[in-house]
Amino acid sequence: MTTLRFREPSIIPGFRLTFGFTIFYLMIIVLIPIAGLFLKTFELDWQTFTEIVTGPRFLAALRLSFGASLLAAAFNAVIGVLVAWVLVRYGFPGKRALDAMVDLPFALPTAVAGIALASIYSPNGWIGSLVAPNGWRIAYTPLGIWIALVFIGLPFVVRSVQPVLQDFSKEIEEASATLGASREQTIRRVILPALLPAILTGFSLAFARAVGEYGSVIFIAGNLPRQTEILPLLIVFRLEEFNYAAAAAIAAVMLLASFAILLAINLIQVWSQRRFGNG
Repeated sequence: MTTLRFREPSIIPGFRLTFGFTIFYLMIIVLIPIAGLFLKTFELDWQTFTEIVTGPRFLAALRLSFGASLLAAAFNAVIGVLVAWVLVRYGFPGKRALDAMVDLPFALPTAVAGIALASIYSPNGWIGSLVAPNGWRIAYTPLGIWIALVFIGLPFVVRSVQPVLQDFSKEIEEASATLGASREQTIRRVILPALLPAILTGFSLAFARAVGEYGSVIFIAGNLPRQTEILPLLIVFRLEEFNYAAAAAIAAVMLLASFAILLAINLIQVWSQRRFGNG
């Protein structure tokens, strides 16, 4: 006797419809623009392309953009965990206000953030005037760029780590202490492995945002060629010159470098989930 099996109804539409919509959305929003970018790059001959991506001005901007972005994301990975820990584990007056302030870089227009940072850290600003008598400068230097990238990247780490900390049971920490582990051992062997995937996620998001950041950086950078010039600014310069192929070439190299770094981070994240996911 044959037993009839009925498929349980799904809340969302079937696989074919949702998969087709996903592919269509990705093609329209992601794949077609990227393909157009590379097609525009192919209008250049190899010699011209090589001259663009090996020029001293491009290489200096490449080092600054990716170096400052990596350093800012790494700094945010540490500070973001501490901020998330304070917001989750402690109660204090003004906690809700502080929690809301974390999202301020999301809501604040990037140009407004850049103007505010430049006015604060310029030689006659609140903070810049304190270090200027010693011959130090913050605005219009790579340090100022790094500060701007830290400002716009911090929320990504905090909001990635915060939900994991909220779900992390304190009983696990108490059990670790009961078994004789010190605080340092509990953090290193119990807490950090559980937070590592979320930290890497926040790090990659903060890095991706920093690499392509423009509005909050140009005002505090000073935009000096080979010193404080970032890659997005070079792209804007080429667009203003109506040299669309050169702008596309710079953007294509920037895209490939970002993809390679993000792929490496995601592979590390997958490894950490397999390594520490089962406790």
